[in-house]
Amino acid sequence: MNSERRYGEDEVRQIFARAAEAAEEERARLPSRVDGGLTLGELQAVGLEVGLPEERVAAAAAELDTPPRVVPPRRLLGVPISAGRIVQLPRELTDREWQFLVAELRATFDAKGEVTAEGGIREWSNGNLHAVLEQTEAGHRLRLGTRKGDALETTFVGAMFSVMAVIVAFIMVADGRADAALMVPALMGFGGGGVLVANALRLPRWAGERERQMEHIAAWTQSLLAAAPPGAEEA
Repeated sequence: MNSERRYGEDEVRQIFARAAEAAEEERARLPSRVDGGLTLGELQAVGLEVGLPEERVAAAAAELDTPPRVVPPRRLLGVPISAGRIVQLPRELTDREWQFLVAELRATFDAKGEVTAEGGIREWSNGNLHAVLEQTEAGHRLRLGTRKGDALETTFVGAMFSVMAVIVAFIMVADGRADAALMVPALMGFGGGGVLVANALRLPRWAGERERQMEHIAAWTQSLLAAAPPGAEEA
């Protein structure tokens, strides 16, 4: 019995969409209906008909089968303050491929960052943002991660002002002072609450943007490795 992986209709469309940003006329030539699924070899044959290299199709299929693993984000008052992805790689990156990856990281995150290497581990970092190439028991992986540096401080300030506003207002009411005097704790509470609301709005947007950037880096790296088989650089 043939146990070769077969890709369904939706998966076929996803693979070709990831393999290349084909022109509309090329997309029209892709199979509109798939009965019984297609093997990787059949996908590559169809891809060649529309000018897609076999390596790009294989990389897109690998990405579909082994998507990046999402690292659960750290949360503060229910709001995400970190983002991360772990990408399993079929092999180690060559020195030249690592340079390409660093260039793509800088362009994607709009940051120069610093490159370090120690004990077989390669890292690009920019503040709390990092991309680490490391070896595991199963092979190699790319670990992407970041943390919002000012999230803890701004949340602490907002919470502190909010709590102080409640305490000051309670003391004033207990002393019989009201009316205009309560404007001080009201302003403190307004400022503290404003900081907390601002964090609740901006941090999810920040986390979503970082996750999209990491997904791009993951797909880009998998395509890079599939497009250049091991030994190609030396050859």
